[in-house]
Amino acid sequence: MFRKQLFYLSILFLPVMLLSGCEGGFDFVYDEPPVVTPVQGQVYVDASSWTEWHYLDLAAVSEKSAEDEDYDASGAFETFSIPMTATGDIETETGHGRPGQYQYWYDVWGEGLSKNEFRQFTPCEAQQEPESWTFAVHRDNVRTNPDVVSGVWESQLTDISAVTSALTASATFTADEWSENEVWSDQSKMLSCLVSSQGIKVSKVLSSWLKMSIPPIPPAFAHNNHVFILAMRDGTFAALQLADYIGPNGTKCCLTINYKYPL
Repeated sequence: MFRKQLFYLSILFLPVMLLSGCEGGFDFVYDEPPVVTPVQGQVYVDASSWTEWHYLDLAAVSEKSAEDEDYDASGAFETFSIPMTATGDIETETGHGRPGQYQYWYDVWGEGLSKNEFRQFTPCEAQQEPESWTFAVHRDNVRTNPDVVSGVWESQLTDISAVTSALTASATFTADEWSENEVWSDQSKMLSCLVSSQGIKVSKVLSSWLKMSIPPIPPAFAHNNHVFILAMRDGTFAALQLADYIGPNGTKCCLTINYKYPL
């Protein structure tokens, strides 16, 4: 009887437990959270929202940072909401490859995120983007601009200051890939273990700098601090590194990112 009651209680508090993995569950500890002040060659962005992408033009902020050593590039992020309004009828067959919301069931209480099944697709408008951008972040997801970046490669270095273009001589770069169950965008049906995700191309290589795992609950995060190299279509290279993913009030998916451009 006790185990049965415990199970129902855990179901009841599932949304709270899951959300606490990416949203500050201990905000009350701080009266006034300290402000994150990035150093030169570093940016900070609160990417914990389920419904927003944050875009950065790496070439522009690198140029301004070179001109002014006190320049805070964090303010250069441009934010765009994920389209959620249906533009057509709900479909229950998979294999769409179109912009929209893809609802999946996850085996939260069993095998975790690795076991999931498609449930339905709702067509929506394509994701809006700024006129000029290099990469964008959403929680534990990252995407790159295909007109600017040809691919991403993960190096084994953990010191971004030591990275040079010579490192790319034998590198294999991977372009963004289609995803329909990784960019989580709607938690309203999480009580039923159903989560909707945005159908969109993401950089699965670059997104590996922060991995969320369920079980356990709340989710566990694995931080990969390797330096990632972006191959630009103009022949130059850039380096990105996730320095931290926790905000000053304990909120996860608040990203402090080291950058270096050009190499």
